Amino acid sequence: MTRTLYTTLLLLCTLAFAPVTLAKDSFNVCWSIYVGWMPWGYGEDAGIVKKWADKYDIEINVVQINDYIESINQYTAGQYDGCVMTNMDALTIPAAGGVDSTALIVGDFSDGNDGVVLKGESELSAIEGQRVNLVELSVSHYMLARGLETVGLSERDLTVVNTSDADLVSAYSSSDVTAVATWNPLLSEILKTPDSNLVFDSSQIPGEIIDLMIVNTEVLEANPKLGKALTGAWYEIMDRMQGDSDEAKAVRTALADASGTDLAGYESQLASTRMFYDAKDAVAFVNSPELQDTMQKVAEFSFQHGLLGEGAPDAGFIGVETPAGTYGNSGNIKLRFIPDYMQMAADGEL
Repeated sequence: MTRTLYTTLLLLCTLAFAPVTLAKDSFNVCWSIYVGWMPWGYGEDAGIVKKWADKYDIEINVVQINDYIESINQYTAGQYDGCVMTNMDALTIPAAGGVDSTALIVGDFSDGNDGVVLKGESELSAIEGQRVNLVELSVSHYMLARGLETVGLSERDLTVVNTSDADLVSAYSSSDVTAVATWNPLLSEILKTPDSNLVFDSSQIPGEIIDLMIVNTEVLEANPKLGKALTGAWYEIMDRMQGDSDEAKAVRTALADASGTDLAGYESQLASTRMFYDAKDAVAFVNSPELQDTMQKVAEFSFQHGLLGEGAPDAGFIGVETPAGTYGNSGNIKLRFIPDYMQMAADGEL
């Protein structure tokens, strides 16, 4: 046996029996303020996440980041193992950036939390020719595009004015801003302005703006305990916060305080959010063929706006895997929807 061959075989054996480098016992996940993501902060403060992490002999650090997009950027850069985000942002930021990501938990979808408001007009068709202030390339931008389709219009029929979410409410108060597309709680504030009308909202495209806990696929595969602990904690929080008991109201009050509103305000936001309190409902949603159709619509919007990367030749450049099938390039799957851990929760196996 030559020295080169011996060295090669030794290297192969070493690699074959080497420990998985991604296997570890301490993890970091991040979240930002939004009605459907507030439970993660509560779960951290109430010790629920720690309880489930202890059950699996791991440590999970739950970190709040005030800037939503920055939280996703940090996850994409590898600073966090998991991060909350929408389905569109999961596709256009980490997946488009080459980070293979898995939707571990489908928490809810927007069911009226995103809307289009017009001054002095009560029909969406009146938006033609107007300047529309919104956070460009956000899910509200996607919602606007989907709404325009329903009245035979497209973005070519209006002018999009990119406006920071921090400036939208004040911008709308000026006389020259007549149309906005945004999300709650900004949407609720804007609708308080006299002569303002909600002409389209996300309840008219149910299930298309989805809120997720995204986890790095390689990290999850090497550390299934992370998936079990996060999922177990999530559904314990869901169980505590729903219903009319004093405990449930106390939990929702804590969520309201943390998000800068009162109980009535938070419950108003919950009313326009389809929360999956029951793991079985989330599993059914993920297994539905409609999810694949939704991700195709999202991918097509994202491609048209240059969000899939400069080298993307078409909307199917990035593969999106769902239980019903894969949309896009099966050789380049970077976003995965799985029911596995939610099914464990539904079956009481966590």
